Amino acid sequence: MKTTDQLKFIFFFSIVSTFCFSQKFSFIYETKFRSAKGKPDDIYKDHMVLDFENNISIFRESMARKADSLSFINKNGGYKMGVENQFYVKKDISNNKTKKMITYLHANYLIPIDEPLNWKISSEQKTIGKYKSQKAEVNYGGRSWIAWFTTELPFNDGPYVFNGLPGLIISIEDTEHDYTFNLVQIKKGGDWFDARKKAITIDWTKYDHLGKTYYNDPWNSKTAGKVTFYDPQGKEQDMNEMIKRAQKSILEDDNPLELNHKINYK
Repeated sequence: MKTTDQLKFIFFFSIVSTFCFSQKFSFIYETKFRSAKGKPDDIYKDHMVLDFENNISIFRESMARKADSLSFINKNGGYKMGVENQFYVKKDISNNKTKKMITYLHANYLIPIDEPLNWKISSEQKTIGKYKSQKAEVNYGGRSWIAWFTTELPFNDGPYVFNGLPGLIISIEDTEHDYTFNLVQIKKGGDWFDARKKAITIDWTKYDHLGKTYYNDPWNSKTAGKVTFYDPQGKEQDMNEMIKRAQKSILEDDNPLELNHKINYK
């Protein structure tokens, strides 16, 4: 039987949670990732944003968020090229639905993430910044991950696809130290836009096909007609050479987050 104090705490926590979930919050994560295994010191750094309201969240790169805002306002937003290493994720926490968004040639594709997150919560605790946090482990995307979450921020969400813990994930890293997400800032309120509501639902097989299509013709030159590119000095660039350089770069970036869905371009 619950004591009076326990009931008061549960009631208070439910009120706080309901209030928090109905508010707009933006959680900014410093993200570091190594896109090429052969370049151990070549680490990309970026700020990515988890926008949260009413148990709905969008996680995306800061530039993708700006592009969404521009697209929403004046249809002039820009999108990242390529297929792998896109981090755009939509989550419906209430219905336990997670979808990865891929934008390719100005079309949006949604991949339902059905790989379960079977968390193992440890008793180990530590303080990260000003928050008391607790350790949890999970396997996802062919990688093992170690996360730290805090119940002081009552959002069972986190960066990228990660969610389902009894508090916000404030730090998560794979055991190979290839991908790291660390919470660095929290903003309350403000506007955020979902400009990518129209999307085609696909599976990982179609994702693989999109990746290979991009590899074969990164600028869609074979289907869009003749395209002419110039360097900063105004010299016309050879399209075949440009494609070869792009393909070399794609092959070097051989360390996607979802290793179990890594695209074999050859």
